[in-house]
Amino acid sequence: MTATEERVEAAAQSAAAPTPFPPIADYAFLSDCHTGALIAPDGSVDWLCVPAFDSPSIFGSLLDREAGNFRLGPYGFNHPVSRRYEPGTNVLETTWRTRGGWLLVRDALTVTPHDNAPDVVTPHTRPPADYDADHLLVRTVECTEGRVEVELVCEPIFDYGRTSAQWRLLEGDPHAAEATGAGTTVRLVADIALGIEGDRVRGRHALHAGERAYCALSWSQTLAAPRTVDEATARISSTARYWHNWLSAARIPDHRWREPLQRSALAIKGLTYMPTGATVAALTTSLPETPGGARNWDYRYAWMRDSTFTLQALHWLDLDWEADEFMQFVADVEANEDGGLQIMYGIDGRRDLTESTRDDLSGYAGARPVRIGNGAFDQRQNDVYGAVLDSILLHTRNSQRLPRRLWPVVVSQAECATKAWKEPDQGIWEARGEPQHYVSSKLMSWIAMDRASTLAQLRGDPRLAATWRATADEIRSDILTNGVSERGVLRQHYATNALDASTLLAALFHFLPADDERLRNTVDAIANELTENGFVLRYRTGETDDGMSGKEGTFLICSFWLVSALAVVGETQRARDLMERLLRVASPLGLYAEEFDADTGRFLGNFPQAFSHLALIEAAGRIILTEMTGYL
Repeated sequence: MTATEERVEAAAQSAAAPTPFPPIADYAFLSDCHTGALIAPDGSVDWLCVPAFDSPSIFGSLLDREAGNFRLGPYGFNHPVSRRYEPGTNVLETTWRTRGGWLLVRDALTVTPHDNAPDVVTPHTRPPADYDADHLLVRTVECTEGRVEVELVCEPIFDYGRTSAQWRLLEGDPHAAEATGAGTTVRLVADIALGIEGDRVRGRHALHAGERAYCALSWSQTLAAPRTVDEATARISSTARYWHNWLSAARIPDHRWREPLQRSALAIKGLTYMPTGATVAALTTSLPETPGGARNWDYRYAWMRDSTFTLQALHWLDLDWEADEFMQFVADVEANEDGGLQIMYGIDGRRDLTESTRDDLSGYAGARPVRIGNGAFDQRQNDVYGAVLDSILLHTRNSQRLPRRLWPVVVSQAECATKAWKEPDQGIWEARGEPQHYVSSKLMSWIAMDRASTLAQLRGDPRLAATWRATADEIRSDILTNGVSERGVLRQHYATNALDASTLLAALFHFLPADDERLRNTVDAIANELTENGFVLRYRTGETDDGMSGKEGTFLICSFWLVSALAVVGETQRARDLMERLLRVASPLGLYAEEFDADTGRFLGNFPQAFSHLALIEAAGRIILTEMTGYL
């Protein structure tokens, strides 16, 4: 290392450096399956995009402390004594102790029974459900002891902090006000008297023991909102029933890991966009993978890469309805000119996710730029074909029926994989360097042809099944010839001996037998050489041309993959030990970001991250199955 490099390394920002931004792990996640909110410990909504996950934010303090927020809590107190989800729900309860008394705050993006009238705010392409989003954020407060002075401050800044709100009281009513900006209007209703202070609304009211109050923010078509605290409470209670009823349909083993499995299921459902069946990779954009650095991406889209992991988790949890909704979204999206699917789509199925930056925003703890859109949407990634075809096979396994509308998808993806597998690409991690022959991309191409062959057999086409099987065998031979180093370890790509955690997929997708020496060598090499404090890196950034600078944290999905891979090769106790460590680093509310900084114990990257929770479910499932049956 040169002296310059040493100075740069020494100057790297710590993930635990003092900052006005709360740690990522301290945020609570709310969802109505149309959009989501992040609530800081002080009771401030620091992130909310309306009406959908990938809409512009109206509260964006997550990315700039002056980009809008919405706080409800005790005046002059910022640190609660307790925060928890109501068990089995995505409804948040926060308990406060002040000098004068105790206060309980409940928050929910509400979901209630609907009459199946068309939703014009976020139009549906899936069949209407009995419950749907109200397009409301409802917040209630109750003084349980003593006397507490409650403060409400609502300051939306529209279009990612660019446009201040223009407020007006409705017909002079101090309990209802509307804010407009950047073509969006929201209505705030409360039983606390509201006053307009410039571009924000503020209210303050003392509650005594047994007294309650509420506020609600609406972005529905009619801007309807509760008019009494009883109605607000009823909407939150209805939302809790929705989550309870939904979770009761899931198959959660009676195991010591039941709670993290339930929370992961609720997080994944909360990241599902009900109108189309899509699942966003994460709620947020531009939470940094490198503290203070430029590895900041917009994850509010649906990755085809995630499809097979999503289907695995949903079917394992017996959530077949959600699995079918997701598969219908995949069937709906428009293919490229060559018939292949993009690596990601908008949650409404749109193809154009052109990336831009918001240079007026400071970024989380100084991490810039803030990105809107994702420039990787049109990259070549050959893993997409395998992800889609494996998910289709998973979806047909129980019924042994292939839906007619999915067969053209099978054919087009198999044909594209046949043509593309010999070509270099950007790899599963969407590297912005030169294309390479990534082993994981070849592996996913093998999966594409292997699953396509099985699906052709299921459909009764032995000729096509044999053709695709031959291509799968050719890909397998190529990987084992060019993708294995001299020490018998799967490489990152054909031109390097560097390690890459994505090669763990060889274990997860049964590319090699569990007792194959090359598989065990790969798992051992990653466990021993590609970890920090036992947590797995994607790759060593100094060994990989990913088009970016700066070190990144360990990837939680890769660490969960290592748990699964250790279980596959028979290292059950090592798998269990790592799983226990991973469960202990969950956020206080049981959530996971994309990365974990092993030096400081802080989360990095977008949050909450669906991929991390999906991998948790798979890893836990493998160990639980081993404990129950004695084999995988």
